[in-house]
Amino acid sequence: MVKKHLSSWKEFWGGASWQVRLSAVFMGSGQFLYGARVKGILYFLIEVAAVAFFAVRGIGDIIGFFTLGTVESNAWLGIEGDNSVVMLLMGILAWIALALFCMVYISNLKDARRLQRDVEKGKPVENFRKRLSNFLDKKFYITTLTLPVIGVCVFSVLPIIFMILIAFTNYGGDIVPPALVDWIGFGNFVKILTLGQFAPTFFKILVWNIIWAVGSTALNYFAGLGLALLLNKDCVKGKAIWRAFPILAYAIPGFITLLAFKFMFSYGGPINQMIVEAGGKAIGFLDIDAKWMARVIGLLVNCWISTPSIMLLATSMLANRDMTLYDAAKIDGAGPWKQFTKLTLPFVVFATTPVLIGQFVGNFNNFGIFYFLRGGIYTDGYFLASDTDLLINWLYNLSIDNNYYCIGAAISLVIFIITSVVSLGVYVRSSSYREEDSFQ
Repeated sequence: MVKKHLSSWKEFWGGASWQVRLSAVFMGSGQFLYGARVKGILYFLIEVAAVAFFAVRGIGDIIGFFTLGTVESNAWLGIEGDNSVVMLLMGILAWIALALFCMVYISNLKDARRLQRDVEKGKPVENFRKRLSNFLDKKFYITTLTLPVIGVCVFSVLPIIFMILIAFTNYGGDIVPPALVDWIGFGNFVKILTLGQFAPTFFKILVWNIIWAVGSTALNYFAGLGLALLLNKDCVKGKAIWRAFPILAYAIPGFITLLAFKFMFSYGGPINQMIVEAGGKAIGFLDIDAKWMARVIGLLVNCWISTPSIMLLATSMLANRDMTLYDAAKIDGAGPWKQFTKLTLPFVVFATTPVLIGQFVGNFNNFGIFYFLRGGIYTDGYFLASDTDLLINWLYNLSIDNNYYCIGAAISLVIFIITSVVSLGVYVRSSSYREEDSFQ
């Protein structure tokens, strides 16, 4: 691959004219000399702006990205000092600016080379107005996508890059600005995996998080599919009314539903009131020592919230089934279970695999369930967490409530790796990906 690129550049420079070579030093020179003067001036102004930016602060920001500051503040001496977090952020922006400039620089050379070929072939050079009009015609997609792409980069990509880099620093705890932050490499990941303060809690929560994600996804999926199959039966009367109940549950905001269930299962809630009136003793369904009882309640509450969306999706899938296959299966002696496992399930899973993967990722990162059901509870054997917390909840407890920002960033990176690897691995091996054009 490297040799291929080197040979391409040798070929590029071998046939380049002196105008194109001049563009390597002064951007836009080739365009200006070949008649595309407005474009040449724009390229040159971009180069001037980039040189000015990096001369004034860009190089300093890149240096600060590596050092994260060298001057510590001292209020007694009136020394303001360096803010490591701001320097990290500005360093990221400087690297992005450098990458964009490199892209524009390469575009400048390629465009100058293209103009050289056009001139050598006797083709007229497009004026700037005509090329600009292309962005309202043939290249209109670039015009419409420019602002959304910039928005995604600023509000999504940049925070993600910042979070990833924080995972490789010691930012958090007592080390927050005005104290200087340092790069520590994979130190935070080593702490999570080996340090007695974090490691036991991490592995306990990770195992429960995986059980929760797989169990809740399966429960929600098959509950929604089963409900759709049940309501699809001809013998069921008033289908519109029965379908309305799950949809109403789905329409209510999730946190309101969670708070309602928290009240229902509390010591003073209606469930415990009925138990006490029947002569029993109040049960701490969500108490500090509930553990599996609270976990099961979380699974069922999440099922109540998520099943309606799967039911609606499965209902639309079932409406497109080829019923002649079921008639043939009945003739061959296949019972309802065989029809479900050999016909219905493969058909629905094939069509809904991407949704199923999305459900898994959503459940793996389901912050709200246990935050609203048991938020604020720390149990023995867990560091700043409870036995029902997921990794996303522990991340919140560490970073937001206790200032362990670097550990929280490292955990978020672990979550991203797990969910992305599982999602991509399952999807690539699924029939939805491998047999997209062949399944009927």
